[in-house]
Amino acid sequence: MDLIQVTALAILQGITEFLPISSAAHLILLPALTAWEDQGLAFDIAVHVGTLTAVVFYFRRDLQQMTRDWGHSLLGGQTTSSARLAWGLLMATVPVGIAGLLLKSVVEQHLRSPLLLAAALIVFGLVLSWTDWRRKGEQDEYSLTWAGMLFIGCAQVLALFPGTSRSGITIAAALMLGLSREGASRFSFLLSIPVIFLAGALQTWQLARTTVAVDWTALFIGAAIAAVSAYLCIHYFMTFIRRIGMQPFVVYRILLGVALMVTFGRI
Repeated sequence: MDLIQVTALAILQGITEFLPISSAAHLILLPALTAWEDQGLAFDIAVHVGTLTAVVFYFRRDLQQMTRDWGHSLLGGQTTSSARLAWGLLMATVPVGIAGLLLKSVVEQHLRSPLLLAAALIVFGLVLSWTDWRRKGEQDEYSLTWAGMLFIGCAQVLALFPGTSRSGITIAAALMLGLSREGASRFSFLLSIPVIFLAGALQTWQLARTTVAVDWTALFIGAAIAAVSAYLCIHYFMTFIRRIGMQPFVVYRILLGVALMVTFGRI
């Protein structure tokens, strides 16, 4: 991989991992449109480490409080709102963990075509648009019930299908439950931490079973660029989301979906 490819893929991963526009769709399409060779599993792990580092650093104070209170509750102490949220995030991760193990091969072999990507971008973009328009609540992530957190976790399973967007579908589900845009986004980003960790662990296990050569320079550069771009993405998304809403991302998803259909000769 040359520096241009490393930089482009790392920035793309860092930005699209947290914006509701589907990182999987972009990472599948960029090599296809540029004729680049597949970046390989090791690079995928590196950029996942970068995005994980960014979200953990951004929410470090929340995570410190949640970890401390979760530990106390585990030892029989009082279950505070932070401990309850920590338990809820773990519970909400279970559905996608199980579904990922069961459906991984099906998704990789049959659900990565440009037409399916385009359909998912448009359909789930409209779902996000509808939930944003009809939102009525202004609650934060700590107000979620156990059932609400499990509902968002089940909705996250849909993100296994390329083009859906993990952040998009979880934000949409949270908005349906009465959360504010900020609350829905914060819960979605916090929920990404165990998901990205599990995905990275699975990829690392797969890499350990191979004997491929590793370009460590490309990995370190990719991880660093992905971390910086992801952090900036989260920061500015959280800063402006109340004012801009979800509709700009919906428009982008629809335009991209239509462009894919045209490019690949389907319409």
